[in-house]
Amino acid sequence: MNEMIGRCTGMAAEPAAEDVARLTDHYFLRTKAIVERYGDCRVTYAVFMRRPVLFTPRLAVNWLERIAAERGTRFDIGLNYEEGAWVGAGEPLMYVAGSLFHLVDLETILLQKLGAACVAAYNAYTMCVELPQVTFLAMDARHCAGREMAEMMAYAASVGSEAARRQANAKGFVGNATAATAHYFGQADGRGTMPHGLIGYAGSTVRAAEMFHETFPDDDLIVLVDYFGREIADSLEVCRRFPQLAGQGRVAVRLDTHGGRFLEGLDPQASYAVLERHAPESIRGYRTDAELRHLVGTGVSAAAVWHMREHLNAEGFDKVRIVVSSGFNPAKCRVMAYAKAPIDVVGTGSFLPDNWGETYATADIVDYDGVAKVKIGREFLLRHPK
Repeated sequence: MNEMIGRCTGMAAEPAAEDVARLTDHYFLRTKAIVERYGDCRVTYAVFMRRPVLFTPRLAVNWLERIAAERGTRFDIGLNYEEGAWVGAGEPLMYVAGSLFHLVDLETILLQKLGAACVAAYNAYTMCVELPQVTFLAMDARHCAGREMAEMMAYAASVGSEAARRQANAKGFVGNATAATAHYFGQADGRGTMPHGLIGYAGSTVRAAEMFHETFPDDDLIVLVDYFGREIADSLEVCRRFPQLAGQGRVAVRLDTHGGRFLEGLDPQASYAVLERHAPESIRGYRTDAELRHLVGTGVSAAAVWHMREHLNAEGFDKVRIVVSSGFNPAKCRVMAYAKAPIDVVGTGSFLPDNWGETYATADIVDYDGVAKVKIGREFLLRHPK
């Protein structure tokens, strides 16, 4: 465990010690004042969550150690699991021991840095395991509530991805959208090509592709193709415009069709027919309405991906890759795997927790000056670090 803690140092950690008082729950500040008046004691906190997660402690531990150093004290932090390990609901994730006076006002921020990251890592892991031959890009930054959350989510995606690589030989997440957190994926910069705004600016999908290639000639050409609702036509037009790049596998089309319409050339009947040709078992084995929508519904469905692959291959563009985005969460990835959808890359921010109530980490004091003590009903936490 000490080796793990050692790897947690040297990373950005906010907020600073002087900010703690205005960011923590007020009743912790009241308790701190009382302890200061009546005398300090050594306590041990147990930290746990109420649902299964992947353990992502690095940011929380780094912050605790920094605050301890600034306060001239020391916290004994015992991690019960390795980073990226699966942890069951209610299992203590970690124990933190030290001065009650110095620990009591840190609980709020500690839990903020732990809970959401653990759930996001679990989600990222699930997605990567469901589609192990697919490359993922983290596009969560625009959905995060500020810089601190963006760092937490990037870190979480990297932990979940690494766990999927170890356990399922998955390709996992290879990059993300911003330079600030690219280092979590071993990159020096963010990754991305063009937003819909560039298509509108250029006036056509092909012209946007030309502008991009003229400006960044050494980069692969990844083109959004849903702006005008002509996903098939515009994809083929781009490939015909850049046949050499397409033949070299340096062209990709990104499907981001929204849920308000079908991809060009599809309707319910045509969508069923596409899957009947390529993955008939998928439309006979779905279990929920949500799964059916992912298979043959509007937006980027499994049928839509197969439909695009059919048209690209028919024109001889079999090396052109398909990038998908738009609502790719664990459930949608599972359906795509079931339909054997020919996806090369998934761009997603949907590993962010959907049900925020599931992200709530909880901490309880389980020891006061060597005496085991916890509120009734939490006796399962009465275990101490080895």
